[in-house]
Amino acid sequence: MPTLLSPRDVLFDGEAAPVALPVCDHYAGSEKLMHKSLALQAELGPVFDITFDCEDGALVGDAHAHVELAARLITSDDNRFGRVGLRVHDLSHCAFADDLDTVVRIAGHRLAYVMFPKWRGLADARACLEALDTCVKRYGVQRPIPAHGLIETHGALAEVFAIAALPEVESLSFGLMDFVSAHRGAIGDDAMRSPGQFEHPLVRRAKLEIAAACHAYGKVPSHNVTTDFGDPHRTRLDAERAAREFGYTRMWSIHPSQVRAIVQALTPALADVEYAGKILLQAQAAHWGPIATTDASGARLHDRASYRYYWSVLQQGARAGLTLPAEFHALLKV
Repeated sequence: MPTLLSPRDVLFDGEAAPVALPVCDHYAGSEKLMHKSLALQAELGPVFDITFDCEDGALVGDAHAHVELAARLITSDDNRFGRVGLRVHDLSHCAFADDLDTVVRIAGHRLAYVMFPKWRGLADARACLEALDTCVKRYGVQRPIPAHGLIETHGALAEVFAIAALPEVESLSFGLMDFVSAHRGAIGDDAMRSPGQFEHPLVRRAKLEIAAACHAYGKVPSHNVTTDFGDPHRTRLDAERAAREFGYTRMWSIHPSQVRAIVQALTPALADVEYAGKILLQAQAAHWGPIATTDASGARLHDRASYRYYWSVLQQGARAGLTLPAEFHALLKV
């Protein structure tokens, strides 16, 4: 009997499969909030990432102690799933080099990713990636550490496709408030919240460009925060709109109450995941050739183009912790 082939091996024509990440990126700046975030992740499982924030989280003059604290928490037993990253200061900041050196030295073997803020363009992105690679080699880390970037300047937006093409980059986030501020009053502050953030043409263009660039190169587009953190329903509505209209598959959280709202909004319906799994199992049995199915909508033909779509849906459901049949999990592990 022929060996069953994995979707990873047959659906992407020799190219790397698209990056798959949890749908929520939760930010924690203070020591208290870091511990709370780790406890919530232990409770819910690895359905969301945590980013320890050394850019906005550190007090003035306390940057080194702050990054050292964050790095040691990343190596602690409280980091149960290895899904904790760290945001460093921006490239021009005096603490940038020390942030990067300290976290890689202490926690490089467990660090999920580094988030780099305020890239002014492709040159900044390359400089940050080179600095990260230097630290990885200096401390003998035996794996590449992925990079995430924050697109919040005119220059970065202008070169976002080139930035997304960099192989070390696995996710790009939209920095809404800095982007609006960079227009010096030409965009009103109502564009920093809903519904304005989804309706102003310049903001819509930025969101669409970032999402399109990420999808073009198999990277993960991550949507900005909902600043009204006291209203989880608002957060869920924003996440749903970001996904439905703009193609975002991940979103920032700044309050624990937002985590569940984002995960729920960006997790596909169980019925859709089960349908995807059934299609993929039939495709695998047919050695990934075309298949025909019949459902409520009638007869349908499926081939590798639709298999790639259903593979993404199945992965999203599994990462969100949905209860799935054993054969679906086996398919994911092949």
